[in-house]
Amino acid sequence: MSLQQRKNNQLLTNMKKFNKFNFSITLAILLNACNVDNKLEVEVFETSANGNKLSKISNFSSPGIESKIAILPDQKFQTITGFGGSFTEASAYLLKNLSKENRKKVIEAYFGDEGARYSLTRTHINSCDFSLSNYSYAPVEGDMELNHFSIEEDRDDIIPFIKEAMAASRDGFKILASPWTAPPWMKDNKDWRGGKLLPEYYDTWALFFSKFIDAYKLEDIDIWGLTVENEPLGNNNNWESMHYTPQEMTDFVKYHLGPKLEKDGHDVIVLGFDQNRGEELEDWVKVMFQD
Repeated sequence: MSLQQRKNNQLLTNMKKFNKFNFSITLAILLNACNVDNKLEVEVFETSANGNKLSKISNFSSPGIESKIAILPDQKFQTITGFGGSFTEASAYLLKNLSKENRKKVIEAYFGDEGARYSLTRTHINSCDFSLSNYSYAPVEGDMELNHFSIEEDRDDIIPFIKEAMAASRDGFKILASPWTAPPWMKDNKDWRGGKLLPEYYDTWALFFSKFIDAYKLEDIDIWGLTVENEPLGNNNNWESMHYTPQEMTDFVKYHLGPKLEKDGHDVIVLGFDQNRGEELEDWVKVMFQD
C-alpha cells in the first residue's frame, strides 16, 4: 500500500471516529468600535449556526433596547497574545489535495490581509488526534541520545502548510507547539494512549523538545512557545495522551526541560496544565507556583 493510500484510509477512519462525538455550535459576535467626531460608532459582525460567517449585522430583532458600552482605556487587565487556530497533519493533508487556487483562498482567508489575520497558532509534536496515523520523531526504541530523531513525517504536509501561511501573513504569527504523547517506548504502558513518562527518560524527553525546536529552526520556522503536555489529565484513551500530576509536570520542567532549553539557548515560553476548563486549575496553579 502506498503512502498516499495509507493516509487516505487513515483519514476515513478518523472521520468515522470523530462523527461519533457531538460538537456544540457557538455564537460569536465581534464588535468593531471606532471614534468618529467624538461619537462612538459600533459595527456588529456575527458568526452563528444560522449560516452567518463574520457577516455584518445591521438589523436587530429587539429594536428599542439600548446597550451601553463603556470604554475605560486607563484600566488594563490581561494581555491578549493573539487569536488563531492549529496546524495539524489532517488539515494540512486535506489542503494539499485542493487545487492550488482553492488552497490559496483558504490560507488567505485565515492569514491574509483581507482574512482573519491569525496571530497565534498551534501545532503538534509527534502525532495527535488530528493526525493520519500514530508516529513519533524518535521511533527507535532505546535511542536515549535521539540519534535517529527526524521530523521527516512533517515535511510532506505540515511544514509546507506553515510556510505558505507565513508567506501570506504580513504581520507574522506566533507558533505554540504541544506533544500529545512521548513515543510509547518511553512510557510505562508502552502505548500511544495513556500511561506516564518513565523517570529514566525525563532527560531524553527534554532533549526531544530541544531537538524539535532546532529541527523547525532549520526549516526557518521559529517556535514561540511550548506546552509540556496536551491534556495531562487524559482523554479516556480516545487518542494519543500521556498523564502527569501537577507535581510531576512541575518537577519535569524545573529539573529537566527548563535547564535543557536554557542550556541549548532556546528562548521559548513554557506553559503548564493545558487542559480543558475545570476546577483542577486551582490545584495545578498552587503546585506550579509553589516556589
